Order: sequence, then C-alpha cells, then structure tokens
Amino acid sequence: MYKAIIFDLGKVLVHFDFKRGYRELEGLCPYPAAEIPKRIAATGLVERFETGLVEPRDFVDQLSRILDLDVDYDRFCRIWSSIFGHTLVPESLLEGLAARYRLLLLSNTNAIHFEMIRQNYPLIRHFHELVLSYEVKAMKPRPEIFHAAVERAGCRPEECFYTDDIADYVDGARRVGIDAVQFRSAEQLEEELRARGISW
Repeated sequence: MYKAIIFDLGKVLVHFDFKRGYRELEGLCPYPAAEIPKRIAATGLVERFETGLVEPRDFVDQLSRILDLDVDYDRFCRIWSSIFGHTLVPESLLEGLAARYRLLLLSNTNAIHFEMIRQNYPLIRHFHELVLSYEVKAMKPRPEIFHAAVERAGCRPEECFYTDDIADYVDGARRVGIDAVQFRSAEQLEEELRARGISW
C-alpha cells in the first residue's frame, strides 16, 4: 500500500531551539534575547527567506538592519545555525526505510540552515528527495508544498506516509490525501509504522 515515507526535519529528525540563536545574537545588538523574535516576526522576513523570495546575503543584510546587528555574514550563519542539536530518530530506521520505500524530506527551511544540516547531519544522505520550502517557493501547511512532495514521491497521495511535529502541518498533509501523523517520539513513530505494515 505505501510507496513513500516522508519526514519533517526540525523536531522530528533533528532537535532545534531558536532561543540558543537569540541568546548569541543578544550580545551583538541592542535588544534582549526575548525581544529579538518579536522584532523579526513583525517584518515577515523569515517567511520570505524560507519561501526563497530573499537570497541569503540579502536576508542577513535586512536582518542586521532590523536588529542593529554588528556581525559579518559567516559569523551570522554560524549563530543562525546554532539552534540545531541532537538527532531524534535512529539512523538505522532511515536506512532501512530507504531500502524499501521512496524516502523524502519535507521541510520549511532556508538556504543557511539547510547548508549547515547537510554538512553536519549525515542522516540526510538516506533521503532520495529533498522537498525544501525555499526551493519549492511554498511553506507548510500550503497545499503546494505537499503536492510537490507527492510528485517527487512518484505515487498517489494515499500511498505516502508523513510525520511532522506540528499538528497544523499534519492536517495540511491529510487535506491533500496523505496519511499523516503527529510525531511525538521515535518509539511512537515506530509503532505508527508497524501498525501500517511499514517495515525497515
């Protein structure tokens, strides 16, 4: 029945915490860490970056102006990517699934973050396709990004299984016909896979 398995990235494959980045930026601008996300959110800049409407260096330039940041591009990229931490699923699970199904990554992300992920998390190599918001020019839960994933999977929506930590994104996948569940832990995910006869 299932031909493709689709994973979200952040808080499914790799843990992240934006507060780590805000704390590092705090010392380079006049604003406290708690105020930084509010100032950024008010501009819509991150959403434009994650949908590929702003190039990385332009993003850094614009964000530096918003926050009165004094930092060069490379250092900013290191700080912006410091949010990522430990992996949440065993690599053996991905390797086993990739041997039996089309394995896809579906992520709201940006060019700076994903370059860091590609360099530092070898588990990415198991994926046959990477469906990334900044390349597709659409973010979850928009249907366009899910349609792009189904197209890359090369099968019908109902032949895809998807997991994401955000309930709204799970609902977005279901609306286009994908079987989707909210991710809570590796153990819970393995139970969901077994219940569907998906082996690895």
